[in-house]
Amino acid sequence: MTTKDEKNLSHVIDKIAKMDEPERSLMQRAHDIIVTVAPSLKPRIWYGMPAYALSASTPALVTLRNDERVNLALTEKVELTPAGGSDGSLMPAAWYFETIDEAAEKRIADIVRTATS
Repeated sequence: MTTKDEKNLSHVIDKIAKMDEPERSLMQRAHDIIVTVAPSLKPRIWYGMPAYALSASTPALVTLRNDERVNLALTEKVELTPAGGSDGSLMPAAWYFETIDEAAEKRIADIVRTATS
């Protein structure tokens, strides 16, 4: 029998597989980074896009979107702190990307670690 977590993961994989290139490859790579860095997060579909939560019944913490651009975003359920410096009280919560190089991979991993800590 398939668990809810397995069904949700299957839905996320299917959603990514149906995307056009190059977005499909970007989303798959970002998904792989997220589940590697935070294996405790549970993938699922959230507002029609891949997302990651602490459990199948809790709100998503991290989302991947493929609208006009691919982006990684943190939801309001993540404790955000003001950026400070020249950004003052602005809180970074979304990042657009067109490629995932080594630096972007490290940054995505750091963002996910922050969201889950």
